[in-house]
Amino acid sequence: MSVARCASDPAQSRGRRHAESGRVVRGPRDAFQRDRDRIIHSIAFRRLRHKTQVFIAPDGDHYRVRLTHSIEVAQIGRGIARALGLNEDLTEALCLAHDIGHPPFGHAGEDALKAAMAAHGGFDHNGHTLRTLACLECPYPLFDGLNLTWETLEGLAKHNGPVTHPGWALAMIDADFGLDLASHASLEAQVAAVADDIAYDNHDIDDGLRAGLLDLDQLMEQPFVAANYRAVEARFPGAPRERLLRELVRDQIGVMVNDVIAATAANVADAGVASADEVRAVGRTLGGFSAELAAAERELKRFMYKNLYHHPEQLAAAEGANKVVGELFAAYAADPRLMGEDWSARLPGEEWATNRHIGDYIAGMTDRFAIDRYAEIFGRDAVPAPLAHA
Repeated sequence: MSVARCASDPAQSRGRRHAESGRVVRGPRDAFQRDRDRIIHSIAFRRLRHKTQVFIAPDGDHYRVRLTHSIEVAQIGRGIARALGLNEDLTEALCLAHDIGHPPFGHAGEDALKAAMAAHGGFDHNGHTLRTLACLECPYPLFDGLNLTWETLEGLAKHNGPVTHPGWALAMIDADFGLDLASHASLEAQVAAVADDIAYDNHDIDDGLRAGLLDLDQLMEQPFVAANYRAVEARFPGAPRERLLRELVRDQIGVMVNDVIAATAANVADAGVASADEVRAVGRTLGGFSAELAAAERELKRFMYKNLYHHPEQLAAAEGANKVVGELFAAYAADPRLMGEDWSARLPGEEWATNRHIGDYIAGMTDRFAIDRYAEIFGRDAVPAPLAHA
């Protein structure tokens, strides 16, 4: 069974929420290529260059941020899609857009927003990705949002699988332009999801080593890493360790990519699916790691949480970020004029809508913009020490 038969076809797209007849045609692009380009040219995408990936407002210029991470995910995802005969442009669009809904300071900022908005529906970054692209980013004269195709919005909503209990933001998008949340998404979306895992599993190792929060002895406790590092040493005896470690990261990405290609092809053949719609209806994820590598990858994630993401320095920075976001939200709720004329002029009347409006404002902030707004309100000396250098 050919995986390519399951590729999404832009000529068969379910379309866009708003008709665009009469617009100037800008180049010979299909629907998914236009989606990718709209994402790349969006303000929300540009803001990712100053949003946390792992390290909050890092001192160095060489650490990943959400923008560089998204570009790296797109490179991996597009390579897998090409090998499988899937639609590369849809895959790339999903990879580039998947983190657009992240607030400042990464998951620490998300936790703080979720707590601040708990009485008004909460917050989750994936739902906010859809909200940003479909409602908040408004470059066109006649409609809100980027007016992306159904397949792109569906893939972003469900790239991690069916959504049985959508948050308010995603539920609003689904009510307006039904995304069939109970089914699986396209293979392109499934590839985008695993490309995200491959990118951060390996690039976070690279950044953790650079920051000195991880060391090789720790990493060699992981059988998957140890086996790959020994293979690198054997190929390049006597090479400097720094170069061997960078080769290790590349090798591990290659091992994971090759595994996903083989496992996905085998899963498609086993399921007997022959179209994108059959992929959605099959009832299980087809794009991903083999069982053996999935187990190794889960163990690697556990190691990374213990030794990097929950490192004392990281936890201290996360605590400071939580304080900044939480206190900014409280300050804006007490006096919405602090958001500035543009945002305060568009303030809704109802309390729940006002709190969501404040959430939209904070979620769109970059790390440094949030720190600067906090310093304006509370004083530069009040900025938590782990963030004061930004």
